[in-house]
Parts: sequence; structure tokens; C-alpha cells
Amino acid sequence: MISDFIGRYGRWARDAIALRLARLDLHPNFLTLFGLLVNLGAAILVSWGYFFYAGFFLFLAGAFDILDGAVARMTRQATKFGAFFDSVVDRYSDLVVLIGIMIYYARETPAHSTLYVALAGIALTGSVLVSYTRARAESLISECKVGFLERPERLVLLLIGCFTEVPWVHDNYFLHKMPAVLWILAILSHWTVAHRMYYTWKQLQLADSASELPLPGSEVVEDGPSRDWVYLSEPRQEP
Repeated sequence: MISDFIGRYGRWARDAIALRLARLDLHPNFLTLFGLLVNLGAAILVSWGYFFYAGFFLFLAGAFDILDGAVARMTRQATKFGAFFDSVVDRYSDLVVLIGIMIYYARETPAHSTLYVALAGIALTGSVLVSYTRARAESLISECKVGFLERPERLVLLLIGCFTEVPWVHDNYFLHKMPAVLWILAILSHWTVAHRMYYTWKQLQLADSASELPLPGSEVVEDGPSRDWVYLSEPRQEP
């Protein structure tokens, strides 16, 4: 019930904002590119350690990622290329933020950590492969949306990591959770990849098994004369 309530009013808010943007005659692809620029700003802030402020940029970029599709549908500008363009830009948006995190932990600061640089790199690889495995699987089977850590979940985790990095509070158990977020992203992204690989394998196995079953009415007929002869002429009578 709660999820239905959030979904209903979330769609209402999205459509209301999208309607205002549509009246401004903004092309959906412009909104997609603007979202990428906002993510780039978040990556720059993250690379300098301003995680808390970068969280607002990530939130705004996520909003534009939702609104571009809604505006495209309202203005009847939804196209196959637009969907492709949005998907490619989304990959760039994912990468720049994680690269920013890698730069932050690689810099010579008190927060320097080779481990967290590696975790961010593993999470970056996983985020690319999550999208790739779905695209590749759906060229072989009808649909592959299994797995927990898709792009919305990754965004929520990054928002949690950013907003808990409050710079003016140090000793609080519930704050400074970006390292924990990196562990979750690094593990669950590849878990999702493995899940999609297994799911695709099972679906292909089922398809191969179904193709080997004989079609109705195609049973093999035993050799020998058929019992149902059709005489085109009267059989010859012996004298």
C-alpha cells in the first residue's frame, strides 16, 4: 500500500514537472545532456571530497533522468534513437561519478586508500557489466530484468553515501557510510551480473529443450504400406 501511494504521487509530481518543461519547448535530448553535465559537476565535487554537496547534484541529475522520458512522451518526441541516446548517456553518468570517487581516494589526503580506489573500480566495472549483460541477453531471449542492483538502486546507494558524509559531524555511527556503499556496490553489482548470466543460460536451455520436442502431428510413421489406400480406378477383376 505504501509503495502504491509513493508510486501514484511520484508519477503525479513527475508528470506535473514534465508538463512545465514541455511548455518551455525543451527537447528531451537536451534534458538528457543536461543531466550528464550535472553528474559531471557531482563527480568534480566528489573528487575534491565534497560528498555532501555532490549529493544534491546527484539528486538533480536523477530527476532529469526521469523527466527526459516523460517529456518525450508528452511532446510525442519519443524515438528509438532517443532511447538509445539516453541509455548511452546514462552509462557516462554512472562512470564519471565513480571515477570521481576513485580520484578522491587516490589523492594524497588523509582519506587516501588504495582499497577504496580498487572497490570503486570494481563497482565501476560492475555497473557497466550490469547494463551490458541485459542488452546482450535480450538479443538472445525476450527479457532479462533479473537482479537487484540496477541503475536506480545504484543511485540510491550513492545518495546515501554522499548525504551521510556530513563534513561538520565526525563521531556519529550513522554517518560517513561511503566506504560501506562502495563495498555494497562492488559486491552486488557483480552478483547481479552473475544472476543475469545464470538466468540467460536457463532460458536458453529451456528454449533448446522446447525446440527438440516433436511438433503435434509430426510423429515418425513406421515403414510399410499404409492401411488407407486410395484407388484411382477399379481394381482389375481376375478371370
